[in-house]
Amino acid sequence: MPIRTPSLYSQDDPITEALKPPPSETEAQRQIRLQEEAEAKRISEQIDEDLRQEREILKRRRGEVKLLLLGQAESGKSTLQKQFQLMYRPHSLDQERVSWKTVIFFNVVRSIKHILTTLESWEDAMNETQPEAKFGVPGSSSAGMSSPRSASPYRALSPVSSKASTSALRIRLLPLVGMDAALADRLSGGVTVSGSGKGSVFVRTGWQSRTLENAFGRKRQQHIDNGKAPEVVQDPLTQDVNHMLEASSEDIKDLWEHPTVRGLITARRLKLDEWSEFFLRNISRISAIEYIPTTDDILHARIQTMGVAEHIFDVNIHGKTVSWHLYDVGGARGQRHTWVPYFDDANAIIFVAPVSAFDQYLEEDPRTNRIDDSLQLFTQICSNPLLKNVHLVLFLNKTDLLKAKLDNGLRVAKYITSFGNRKNDYETVVQYFRAHFLQVHRRNNENRRVLYTHFTSVVDTKATQRIIGNVRDSIFRGYLQSAALV
Repeated sequence: MPIRTPSLYSQDDPITEALKPPPSETEAQRQIRLQEEAEAKRISEQIDEDLRQEREILKRRRGEVKLLLLGQAESGKSTLQKQFQLMYRPHSLDQERVSWKTVIFFNVVRSIKHILTTLESWEDAMNETQPEAKFGVPGSSSAGMSSPRSASPYRALSPVSSKASTSALRIRLLPLVGMDAALADRLSGGVTVSGSGKGSVFVRTGWQSRTLENAFGRKRQQHIDNGKAPEVVQDPLTQDVNHMLEASSEDIKDLWEHPTVRGLITARRLKLDEWSEFFLRNISRISAIEYIPTTDDILHARIQTMGVAEHIFDVNIHGKTVSWHLYDVGGARGQRHTWVPYFDDANAIIFVAPVSAFDQYLEEDPRTNRIDDSLQLFTQICSNPLLKNVHLVLFLNKTDLLKAKLDNGLRVAKYITSFGNRKNDYETVVQYFRAHFLQVHRRNNENRRVLYTHFTSVVDTKATQRIIGNVRDSIFRGYLQSAALV
């Protein structure tokens, strides 16, 4: 049977047909076709280039660790970030040291404002309860009368005549308190955040440089580039507040030490955050004109983060340098939606839970206990499918404040009824809270991931940096295994 050899250019050959120009193509149509082909080629080359760049990024990121700091607002995340900065980039903390002066002055002014507002509310309530005993002295015959009025809880908090009256202190401190709004605006840039607590001030990443550049433009950076001391360049607003603080320092001390204020604090009618007490105790040093914030001051300074701030550190361990990308996130309820995009390629999470907050409630939701909110948030983290293989570390933070509260007789069962009749001592309480977080993890741990737990006080530099070293080693081992470098 003869073998038929097909024609090299048969009418059925699709390639040949495709190469033939359309029989009726005009010159205009030909130009359009050529333009379309050129555009298709450009798009194809752009896709190839994008893929090449993605491969390069992935190749570079084999030497990176992505670490997220998660937890509710005021849990200590930003303080922990400062400890990482102090440990791995101490020079950067020195460069921004002067900018923290604005934050610390804002903390002081807002604390004074809170005290005076509470005093005003107390005086109004006392006037309604027993107007004729407004300035009674505890222990005097009038204050000790066994009448229904003398049983009022406000009576024991009446001002002592040997001290300046709170009304006089309020009048003298009014100009200083009036600087609150200007300081808040300087720090936040006028940005307000929905879903945050009433009166909260949030800052965006890079606020340290913007705080002073708003007042000086490029002048501050020129001083830094020339190697001059950071205190040479100061914000005029901060300088004005500094002079006001110096002039008011004795009044501030009188207010802080006033028997009425001490009584309100003891009776827990005036609740101050730990940073408020720290700065008010040190007001003589902080109000000095030559004051420059110490590292301890910076660790205690309080400013709320808006969104997600990235901090990059080169970490050397066992002779290998790895770039760590640390993400400090806003913890207020209205900010938590910003976390999710960072979950996808995270290597590790440090979840910070303040165990001292058993007697506190969310500023944005006064019905929710902060311990309960931390447990709910930790449940969401543990159960998130994007995070099922992420190295997880739990910091049960502010243990120093927990000890102080328990030593002062505060009872956990008053705020957390499930604590029951357990001993109200430090070891019992911290183990009780730890057990609840471990239970959450066990219920949401299909991959049998290990949970590393630490009791911390992140304002304690020596102890915290020792823990960071341990966390670094455990994260690094997991990183090496996942990157197949061992």
